[in-house]
Amino acid sequence: MLVVVVVGGIDTHTHLQMPFMGTVSIDDFYHGTKAAIAGGTTMIMDFVIEQKGESLLEAYEKWRTWADEKVCCDYSLHMGVTWWSQKVADEMQTLVQEKGVNSFKMFMAYKDSFMLNDGELYQVFKHCAALKSLAQVHAENGDVIAQKSMEMVNQGIMGPEGHLLSHPEEVEAEATNRAVCLANQATCPLYVVHVMSKSSADVVSKARREGKVVFGEPIAAGLGVDGHHYYNKCWRHAAGHVLSPPLRPDPTTPGYLMDLLAKYVSYVESVSLFIHSDNCTFNADQKALGKDDFRMIPNGVNGIEDRMSVIWEKGVTSGKMDPCRFVAVTSTTAAKIFNIYPQKGRIAVGSDADIVLWDPNQTRLHVVQGVGRFIPTPANSEYVYGKIRARVQANQPKAVERDPYTGPVVKVNQKMEPPGSSNPILPLPSDNDIHQRPPTTGAQFDDKTPRRPHTRCQNPPGGKSSALW
Repeated sequence: MLVVVVVGGIDTHTHLQMPFMGTVSIDDFYHGTKAAIAGGTTMIMDFVIEQKGESLLEAYEKWRTWADEKVCCDYSLHMGVTWWSQKVADEMQTLVQEKGVNSFKMFMAYKDSFMLNDGELYQVFKHCAALKSLAQVHAENGDVIAQKSMEMVNQGIMGPEGHLLSHPEEVEAEATNRAVCLANQATCPLYVVHVMSKSSADVVSKARREGKVVFGEPIAAGLGVDGHHYYNKCWRHAAGHVLSPPLRPDPTTPGYLMDLLAKYVSYVESVSLFIHSDNCTFNADQKALGKDDFRMIPNGVNGIEDRMSVIWEKGVTSGKMDPCRFVAVTSTTAAKIFNIYPQKGRIAVGSDADIVLWDPNQTRLHVVQGVGRFIPTPANSEYVYGKIRARVQANQPKAVERDPYTGPVVKVNQKMEPPGSSNPILPLPSDNDIHQRPPTTGAQFDDKTPRRPHTRCQNPPGGKSSALW
């Protein structure tokens, strides 16, 4: 097998050392980045996920403290936004302007913990656009999932299959479409993390064809396996595959996502999807927190080490993509989106020497703890905001210039609005309005009119059936 020299991979979605669902993901920043380098990834982008009400800046500093002394490769940070207030808005601005963070992730799932409602999402999208940063979303309908989960419990379905059954594909596609709509109305570029289904991927692809600035990421696990594992008779095996959104049971899904990832149909299609790991690893004992209730199984799987190998095997070895496309979907496109190209994602004079000798027959590299650096991600990426700027200028709302109205104006009766009403179009009930007046005796005006048993109609509609024609 020929050894190929490629630029190091960039894994844009990891959760190392992350507190979640009563435990902490088992890969810390040393073991996680060690695994990344062993798999050919030379830079990761991790998520700072604060609790509702927690300062974004304090959470950011906490993650930096955890990472700086342990990382074996370069890294950057995304910031989660799990609640909304003016303080959050101000801290987002500080993170962009002073801390090297240019992307923010919002959750449409995890009701009562991380989830934002549509109004809050729209406000965050507007603020991201003002900061020239990138909005990311976990796209699932959290309200429906909460209801479906309770339905499963009420039916006695408590195993890992309940997780799949309470997160149907339709709620992922619906939320993806809703996020695209909200972001488009806010003129904000959108990045949909962990695209797990064919229908959700189709939403992203359709939005791209319509000219919307939307990116989507399948994950390595979703390209390697499908959701039939949730029905495995071994509880530990089934629980080991629990993540959100879940792996889909349709066995054609991995191949479908890989086909979209490999497409060269047009410029639009070629950059709509690229690959990440969503590495959030919990061991079997941690997963066992949900042994009696699937809702308590910590969500997440591994993939930081195997991501590039999966793409090489499913894409390059299968003939669906060439090595250049492999580099694009594992490194270069990510570097452009997060505004660190050509420092990253390219082998050239002046770029970082993130070079990998890719030999499919070799599986390990040597690493050194603490040699990695924090890489700031500047806002206002030309790759992302170039089209946005042109669109804002072209679609700027303009008032219609017209002569002032000089005609008559109806006089408004001040009694039209009921006391305390906030709706000015609801009239006050008048004395002559029998529909608004409360009933008195219940009598009808024709109560004293004699009743006939029946009335014959001489000429019913359509004519008499007894007539001769």
